[in-house]
Amino acid sequence: MTTNLPPLRRLILIVLAGMAITSPTWGETAWPVKPVRIVVPFAPGGTTDILARAIAPELSKAFGQPFVIDNRAGAGGNLGADIVAKAPADGYTLLMGTVGTHGINKSLYSRLPYDPQKDFAPITMVAGVPNVMEMNADKAKALRINSVLDFIAYAKAHPGELNMASSGNGTSIHLAGELFKSMTGIFMTHIPYTGSGPAMMGMLSGVVDVMFDNLPSSMAQIKAGKLKAFAVTSSQRSAALPDLPTVEEAGKLKGFEASSWFGLLAPAGTPADVVLRLQQEAAKALKTPAMKEKLLAQGAIPSGNTPQEFAALIDAEIKKWAPVVKASGAKVD
Repeated sequence: MTTNLPPLRRLILIVLAGMAITSPTWGETAWPVKPVRIVVPFAPGGTTDILARAIAPELSKAFGQPFVIDNRAGAGGNLGADIVAKAPADGYTLLMGTVGTHGINKSLYSRLPYDPQKDFAPITMVAGVPNVMEMNADKAKALRINSVLDFIAYAKAHPGELNMASSGNGTSIHLAGELFKSMTGIFMTHIPYTGSGPAMMGMLSGVVDVMFDNLPSSMAQIKAGKLKAFAVTSSQRSAALPDLPTVEEAGKLKGFEASSWFGLLAPAGTPADVVLRLQQEAAKALKTPAMKEKLLAQGAIPSGNTPQEFAALIDAEIKKWAPVVKASGAKVD
């Protein structure tokens, strides 16, 4: 009984008992009590940025704190990913990772500043998207390139004349182009940008000729007629552009497939309950009719899978892309 205890000790026990009663869940981390940063490892305007800005307001509403986007472009996404890998594991710094930062780069870069598996706690995959092979519409018309086969024929007849934009070395956009080059035997000079947004400006201005962009970041320009879309790089057609064939179909390239995905990750060691709460709220938001309609219209397929499922996907993607990188000959020092 506490009545026989010294006054100070009795007071401490009363306070601790009150904390246990008022705590919503015993052992739950008091989080968040301040704004949360989502690092986007590419420039504004690309699909990584679009998806981060789509999910951030939903998380802000769910947790009552701002989820702020911080674009840190550079080194094919490695700069931003490394910032998060080395950030405190307190739930206040997250990463919108990609197939590039967590699937491709481990095989592509000879020196990666982070380990995509050991240095991160996967939260959830936000969405998967196909890439789309496209050209500046006016340039395609001037060169009389109307299809994937036309493009291949022109590139073979004019070796080295065409160049290829990407959102950075090691991104899915880059590797989709390298895979296309290796499977067709054509040569194009690779011009890496710091994200899909800047690469898109190069495409629209006619500085660069072709890009295998993530569909969401190109959708508006395709619909506006400023970009000529030839095919999607996924194994199946996109519901957002059902009349557009796959590269495999249009280019007679059996087995061609190079899709992208995007997901939230935290530094390794982030409290498990924080990771789980983030996943649950993100999944809830991605299942709402409004969010599903918004993402599907852009060509993105919402996910919201569990941390365990996302971790398994990352493991499988690292294994999948390693032989593709090797076969393509792509390497970044």
